Amino acid sequence: MKKTVNTILTPEEAYNPDVTKHTVAKLINVKVEDITEIVWKKRSIDARKNPVKIHAELDIYVNKKSDNEIFAFTPQNVTNAPEIHIIGAGPAGYFAALELIENGYKPIIFERGKCVSERKRDIALLSQGKELNTESNYCFGEGGAGTFSDGKLFTRSKKRTETQKVLNLLHRHGAVNQILYEAHPHIGTDKLPVIIENIRKTIEQAGGIIHFNDKVTDFIISGNTVKAIEINYKEIVPVQKLILATGNSASDIYELFYNKKIPLEPKGFAMGVRIEHKQELINSIQYHSKKYDHWLPPASYSITQQIDGRGVYSFCMCPGGIIVPSTTEINRTVVNGMSNSTRNSIFANSGFVVELQPADFASFGRGGVMSGIDFQSYLETLAYKKTESQFKAPAQRMLDFVQHKKSKNIPACSFMPGVVSLPLHEWLPPVIGNKLQKGFIAAGKRINGFLTNDAVITGVESRTSSPVKIVRDKEKFYHVTIHNLYPCGDGAGYAGGIVSAAIDGILTAKAVLKNFQ
Repeated sequence: MKKTVNTILTPEEAYNPDVTKHTVAKLINVKVEDITEIVWKKRSIDARKNPVKIHAELDIYVNKKSDNEIFAFTPQNVTNAPEIHIIGAGPAGYFAALELIENGYKPIIFERGKCVSERKRDIALLSQGKELNTESNYCFGEGGAGTFSDGKLFTRSKKRTETQKVLNLLHRHGAVNQILYEAHPHIGTDKLPVIIENIRKTIEQAGGIIHFNDKVTDFIISGNTVKAIEINYKEIVPVQKLILATGNSASDIYELFYNKKIPLEPKGFAMGVRIEHKQELINSIQYHSKKYDHWLPPASYSITQQIDGRGVYSFCMCPGGIIVPSTTEINRTVVNGMSNSTRNSIFANSGFVVELQPADFASFGRGGVMSGIDFQSYLETLAYKKTESQFKAPAQRMLDFVQHKKSKNIPACSFMPGVVSLPLHEWLPPVIGNKLQKGFIAAGKRINGFLTNDAVITGVESRTSSPVKIVRDKEKFYHVTIHNLYPCGDGAGYAGGIVSAAIDGILTAKAVLKNFQ
């Protein structure tokens, strides 16, 4: 017998497998020993008031084996198949490659950074404030920015079939079962590298080829076609179909397009700071109790509000996480956040950013389509100059920032290279700084205890998404003027996170195959 149950559970009933089994046995009036399997379909936390409840949907199998459908993914041997080239080994590039090999085409991937195992060493040196490798860091390298920046899998994409395919493929390559049913699935920075390596093995075993330390430095274009790409300023590689899957930090690609007069569009994005509280405080606020139920996961929050007619909101919230250095260029400072799978840090951090529109920076720097890139560069360089350090980040207590005071000292902070106490309220551009101050005040009124001088802000959070969109045909996905170049993912301006980038990679690969045929 199979019985589907929709119910409300206590945290222990939901997160302790033994208690779950006894609870559902009572619900469907069977013996515990007769339950052969429990398959979670959905699990979400309802923390609107105390006590916290867990909404659950489960399939209960009694004296019967699970009849769950096994996700079908059958890579073909593409060793001698038609070739399609991909620039970038992030989620957009890798999931495009998986789609190609499933359909009998050979992906050849060029990644500017290192493979994930070698990338770990560069990230360790950067996190310790010792050395920045501009081609291997938190943004560049196998797996893209998501590999070492938390691994949250939440997406607002309405493409349910592709969303489920991405989650199933991640699960197939080593992700835990929970990503298939949690309301806000998460893998963790400590687990993602193995999953990325497994995806690479799938691609290579099928006959695909992946080149690391190979940066695309030019496009050889004739008419409306890319004839070849230049690698590391020397090697010329002919291409027939080219998927461009670079992340939003690859500003050199935008520069190449701009210099070649290939159409781009300015795009709205967001910039601001990272804010860090003690996780214990966030737990007590969100779970309405100072006594933390250890069966509950570390609490998160999401803040979305309108300040003076524009969005000011939390972004990429990392419960039980740390703040990390995410610059890709010398003499710039960028911060981001991440969590391991256990989310066991004593800190909780989140981006807190202000929505910017092209009109806000239209005349900045070179003006026009590159003005957002120039504004982003300006703020990152300014943050670096204020600290006079390649690795340390400017920091300020939250309430001091709101009250226009320089912090005399900074409390304990998770940012390993270290922070420098600086008056961010004095030098952040008003379009960002003033809105953040009002946003913090508004958030403090809505969430009692959130506005506190024990919280720390660090700057700058500037890589939320691309300031530029690489214009493509809405139906065929290729660039509007270059008909064999397929821009996709976050770097092209069509995604914003692991899942949405992976989905765009899959859809782009499908468009390539359709146009190829």
